[in-house]
Amino acid sequence: MLDNDNTFVAGSNGYDGGVADNDATQPPARLRALLSWQVNKADIVGTRLTGARIPATGRADFAVLAALEEYGPISQADLGRRLGLDRNRINGITTRLDDNAHISRTTDPADRRRNVVTITPSGRRYLEELQAATDVAQAELAMKLSAAESEQLQKLLEKLLDAHPGLPG
Repeated sequence: MLDNDNTFVAGSNGYDGGVADNDATQPPARLRALLSWQVNKADIVGTRLTGARIPATGRADFAVLAALEEYGPISQADLGRRLGLDRNRINGITTRLDDNAHISRTTDPADRRRNVVTITPSGRRYLEELQAATDVAQAELAMKLSAAESEQLQKLLEKLLDAHPGLPG
C-alpha cells in the first residue's frame, strides 16, 4: 500500500517486503499475501484431492444432482442458470446422467419446448457415493484446521462471496 507520499507501506497487505527464503519452489511473498491467490491455490488442491476420488465427470454430476435433490424437479434451463452453466454444458451433463438413469428428463406439459429434470433413486445413490468421496477430500483439505477453524473459514468465504453477488462464481 502506498501512503500519501506514494511510499510503500510494508505489511499493509500481509507482505513485509522481506527477502524470500531459499526454497526454490516458493512463490514470491507478495503473491502469497494475496487472498485471491490463496483461495485459488486452495481450490486447486481441493480439486486435485476430489479428482483423485471421483470420476472426471463427478464434480459436474455432483452439482447437478445436489441441485435436483435440493430444488426438486426443475427445467433444464433453470438448472443451468442456478449452476452458472451454459446450455451446451448443462445439456451434456444431463444427457450423461440420463443415459446412466441418474435423472429423468420429461417434456414440460405446460411448455413443450422445456425439459423438466428430476433425480431418480439411482441418482440419489450416486449422489451419496459422490458425497462420501467428496467428504473425504474435504477432510483431507482441511486436516490442519480444527473443526471450529474449518467452520470459521467456510463462514468467511461465504461472506466474501456474498459481497459480490452479480459476479460469476
